[in-house]
Amino acid sequence: MKFFHLSDLHIGKQLHHYSLKEEQEAILSEVIAYARSLCPDAVVIAGDIYDRCVPSAEAVAVFDRFLTSLSEIIPSIPVLIISGNHDSADRLTYASDILKKHQIHLSGNVPRDASKRLRKVTLSDAYGEVDFYLLPFMKPSYVRNVFTDALKPSDEKKIFEEGPPQTYTDAVEKLLAREEIDYKNRRNVLVSHQFYTGNVSGTQDASAPACEKEPALSDKPVFYPATCDSETFCVGGLENVDIRAVWEFDYVALGHLHGAQSVGSPHIRYCGTLLKYSVSECKHEKTLTVVTLGKKGEPPLIELLPLHPLRDVKKKTGNLKDIIEHAEDDERGDYISVTLTDETEPYKPKEQLEKVFSHILEVRVDNGRTRKKLSELDEKLTLKDPLQNFADFYQEMQGRKLGEEELEMMRQIFGKAKEE
Repeated sequence: MKFFHLSDLHIGKQLHHYSLKEEQEAILSEVIAYARSLCPDAVVIAGDIYDRCVPSAEAVAVFDRFLTSLSEIIPSIPVLIISGNHDSADRLTYASDILKKHQIHLSGNVPRDASKRLRKVTLSDAYGEVDFYLLPFMKPSYVRNVFTDALKPSDEKKIFEEGPPQTYTDAVEKLLAREEIDYKNRRNVLVSHQFYTGNVSGTQDASAPACEKEPALSDKPVFYPATCDSETFCVGGLENVDIRAVWEFDYVALGHLHGAQSVGSPHIRYCGTLLKYSVSECKHEKTLTVVTLGKKGEPPLIELLPLHPLRDVKKKTGNLKDIIEHAEDDERGDYISVTLTDETEPYKPKEQLEKVFSHILEVRVDNGRTRKKLSELDEKLTLKDPLQNFADFYQEMQGRKLGEEELEMMRQIFGKAKEE
């Protein structure tokens, strides 16, 4: 079973003030070309189709042309799509029943009550069937009613007795437990859009396929995948999902992170974006991930095919003269972030750079003078207690100071919060 693993297309995104429509159309056309030549058994897209919940008509048209081109390939290629945190689940799944007839399977929402299950798509190859479970982006609150529904048989499973999930890991585990997945005899693929982390021990039998090893807790710190500036996560790791919740799948096709990487094991993988969507991604090597599943028990084969964007994203640091003089002809049209180190402020630096580079993202200054100013500012900063911060904020917003009664009330509130 060979399939493309894509995610985080972010159609409609801008890089600083530049539209990426042209780049996105070109890179999606390259994916189409690969599909025509390699004839995969499926194309899996693990969320964040669009960059905004309400995509522009232009963005919708770009994705429509991509799906139309895929559907025109013969033999036909099933397309499996889930929603990500940037997508509107309801908008993404519009006309999903009609599209299903054309082998385009959309899953925008997780089950919202006990009568619903995850969408499962079963495909076949020479070794038999492969079950693809589609798990869109979700929060524990999304599935609360699934586990608090009043209609429960007397012999209901333990997952209901324990009540609704409180954590992201708990929610994923309980949703998957309801599916009664045959991990032992069938090949199973999970498509998910969450932030997965883990601290699985590396002392297991290396000769066994990854999905058959028993995951064990490690005494090492929790492994966090590498993230980028273009991604946003909850402070404190509250949105993390432990990889042990999905360990038994033969392959886990993840979306959410922009850098291609595995989490704890090669069979649990983020494919990364097709394009660079921030300056922090300038060192990334963007590729198309192709996954091949053999017979049950064999580890998946993962191939990374090269992609050729219209423009690269680069970061240049140095004095203005050197950056201009050493500019290569093939990078003058790239997206460039410049950090100038000149101690003496050059004359109109951005105007000079724009004569060489056509797509400048930003021009920053980092020299002894600016570092000294920042250091002086840091020394002048004083930390106020929360009550004083609130009082200052109140005065700025209301145009008056807190009264004595109000001040005493806030003292009690902050005191109680500190005790808790």
